Amino acid sequence: MGRWLAGVLVLLLVSAAPAAAQAPTYPTVRPGVALRFPADHGAHPDFRTEWWYVTGWLRAEGGEELGFQVTFFRSRPPVEPANPSAFAPKQILFAHAAISDPALGRLMHGQRIARAGFGLAEAATGDMDLSIDDWRLRRTPEGRYVTKVAGDGFLLDLVFAPTQPVLLQGEGGFSRKGPLPGQASHYYSVPQLKASGSVIRNGKAVKVTGAAWLDREWSSTLLDPAAVGWDWVGLNLDDGGALMAFQVRDTAGRALWAGGSLRSRDGTVARFAPSEVKFGSLRSWRSPRTGAVYPIERTVAVRTPQGERRWTLKPLFDDQELDSRASGGPVYWEGAVRTEGGRGYLELTGYASPMKL
Repeated sequence: MGRWLAGVLVLLLVSAAPAAAQAPTYPTVRPGVALRFPADHGAHPDFRTEWWYVTGWLRAEGGEELGFQVTFFRSRPPVEPANPSAFAPKQILFAHAAISDPALGRLMHGQRIARAGFGLAEAATGDMDLSIDDWRLRRTPEGRYVTKVAGDGFLLDLVFAPTQPVLLQGEGGFSRKGPLPGQASHYYSVPQLKASGSVIRNGKAVKVTGAAWLDREWSSTLLDPAAVGWDWVGLNLDDGGALMAFQVRDTAGRALWAGGSLRSRDGTVARFAPSEVKFGSLRSWRSPRTGAVYPIERTVAVRTPQGERRWTLKPLFDDQELDSRASGGPVYWEGAVRTEGGRGYLELTGYASPMKL
């Protein structure tokens, strides 16, 4: 859910392209399609857009805590499939990475964009292997995820080892995103990843360990026309559980759609209908750069068969706003949050301006 933003970012970048003589036919996300691994770790180039999204908390040798995110996006623009030119942008890849450093008090951010091909940018099928220039995210034969990305003043060189099986979101990986059945994605997560590696900040390298979360989605549809943005959270719980919850908001701030899942420490999974997920706001923060007001201290409550469960989300620090307008993207808040018995990431979009295409 968190990486719907991927589709928005990439589609904004390619929307100005000339219309194709014969636009491609995009596959529809349908229920009952079994996800298969390792193939579904790889790209699905026929679909309009997809993303690979890793977030987490890291602890450096000296004890300081950092948040991080690494995201690769793939989009299939409306280019005529029969176009023989090697320069036709049949697949666009976009990636961004950020570090949330309390000592700095704002995000350190970097990004890449390229059309696929020429050995410069690729999204492999069959298993996870993505590259844009010197940025890389891949899955090793042993089943670990490895990434190396660099931005202005920082470098992330990390390995993520799974400790739990894949968590299929929605109904067997079919995840509704709106009131119409076609507003859906194929969606799975891999929570509770064991992270290790190194981080370079302003020329200083430190070893880090921590916990991470991988989100994967692919789809061919956009948000409901009434949607202006969404709130999403993924939490690695200290007892080994994992919570994902989201809501899609309308112009009045009401939930147009909602959903999520909770995997308990024993592996039992509860999946939530829209009426079973509620977000609340405890404190907001106004960006001094954009004027956007974000509800950065939240509550999220879910109704399980055992009763309601509720978490309070508090940010690692307030200013985790990411401004991607320089590359044609939106302004949004995405940052590390902690809660009672867990840590994770919160994404807030549509607060600076509606997420419209």
